[in-house]
Amino acid sequence: MAEWLYEAGIGEARAALIEDGLIVEARIEREGSGARAGDVLPARLKHKAGRAGRAEIAFDDGATALLSPVPPGLTEGGPLLAEIVREAIPERGNPKLPLARPSEGPARLAPSLAEGIAPARMLHPHEPDALEAAGWSELLEQAETGLVPFPGGLLRIALTPAMTVIDVDGDLPPAELAIRGAQASAAAIRRLGIGGSIGIDLPTVPDKRARQAAAEAFDLAYPQPFERTAVNGFGFLQIIRRRVRPSLPELIQSDPVRAAALALLRRLEREPLPGPDSASVSPAIAHLIADHPHWLETLARRRGRPIQILSALSG
Repeated sequence: MAEWLYEAGIGEARAALIEDGLIVEARIEREGSGARAGDVLPARLKHKAGRAGRAEIAFDDGATALLSPVPPGLTEGGPLLAEIVREAIPERGNPKLPLARPSEGPARLAPSLAEGIAPARMLHPHEPDALEAAGWSELLEQAETGLVPFPGGLLRIALTPAMTVIDVDGDLPPAELAIRGAQASAAAIRRLGIGGSIGIDLPTVPDKRARQAAAEAFDLAYPQPFERTAVNGFGFLQIIRRRVRPSLPELIQSDPVRAAALALLRRLEREPLPGPDSASVSPAIAHLIADHPHWLETLARRRGRPIQILSALSG
C-alpha cells in the first residue's frame, strides 16, 4: 500500500511517497522559495511583452514573473491578478523566473506541500527515521550526482538549458539494456520529479520491434499524463511532461551549500541525546547557517539543548 510521509524539517519541508518500503516520488519545499504553482496573486505590469510574447510582472513583495498571454489594453503599471503556472527554476548561471497567466481570481494561495499530499503520516525527529529507511540519503545523492544505478546498468542524468538528458549505460545485451534502461529512467523521472523536456539516450538497437519494446516498457513504468516520441534508430527517446516546479536535481545542484547545510541540520536533530555540543563544517556551510539564526534556534528547541556550528578553518 502506498503512503505519503511528511516531515517539517528545518529550512525545508520534505515529502515522499513510499511503496513496498521504497521512495517512488519525493518533494522538497524550501523556505523562502517564492510563489507556488497555483497561487493567484495581485500584480502589476512591469514591462511589456518582448519578442517571446511574455511580459514581466511584479508582485506586491517585489518578486517578478513572466506573463503570457498579456491581456489586451493592459499598460505598464496596470494591475491584474496572475496565476503561477510554473515556479521559479534555479538553473545555474541562468535562473528562470516563474511563469504566470492572467486570472479572473479570486486571489488565493495554492495548497502547501503538506496540504497537497494529505492524508500523510507526519514524521518527527524523536521517532525512527522512516524517510532514511526508505532511501532518503540515496535519493539526495542521486539528485546531487545524477548517477542512478539499476540492475545491469547505470543512468547518468545531466541538466542542460534545453532539457534533462538521461544516458543509459550497462553491460547487458543492447535490447535488454534498452528495456531495463527505459524502466529505470521512468522510475527516476518520477522519483526525482523531473519535468519538461526529457531526452533518454538508450542503446542503439537496429530491430524496430526491440525499440518499440523499450518504448512500451517506459509506458508501463510511468503513469500518465506525458507525451513521448518513438525510439529512433539511434536509441533516442524524448519525453514531455508538465513542469510546474524544480526537479530535485535542479534544486540541489543549483545550491549545493544550502543542500548540504539542510541535510546536516536534519542529521543533527536526530542525534540521540545528549548528542554533540558542536559540529565542524566547511566555511561556506557555517556562514550560511550563521545567516539563518532561526535554524539553530529551531534545532536547539527540538534537541532540548543548543549546538555550535563551527567553521573547519576556525576549529
